[in-house]
Order: sequence, then C-alpha cells, then structure tokens
Amino acid sequence: MLKTKPNLKSRIRILKRDWIIVNDMLNGKNNSVFGWDEHRQLIVTKYAVLNSYINS
Repeated sequence: MLKTKPNLKSRIRILKRDWIIVNDMLNGKNNSVFGWDEHRQLIVTKYAVLNSYINS
C-alpha cells in the first residue's frame, strides 16, 4: 500500500500536466492552428506547426 500512493500521486501529476498542454492547444491563445478530429478522437494540425509548438 505504501509503495502505491507515491506512484499514484506521480501519475496524477503527469496527467494534470498533460491535460493542461492539450487544453491550451485547443482553447488557449493561438489555437486556430489546432483542431479536433471527432472521428479519430485526436488533435490535428500541420507537421510544421506541431514542431514549432514543441520547440517553443
């Protein structure tokens, strides 16, 4: 039980961080280059835009 609690806290922290990134891509500033593909259930954008977003 004691080993599990730190692992869960770490996993929750990572999920929150990832959610903030995805939410910013779809609803934040400069979000016109990102979209949501309802059929495939994923974020879509051009490759060059994604690279510049990752590198900034």
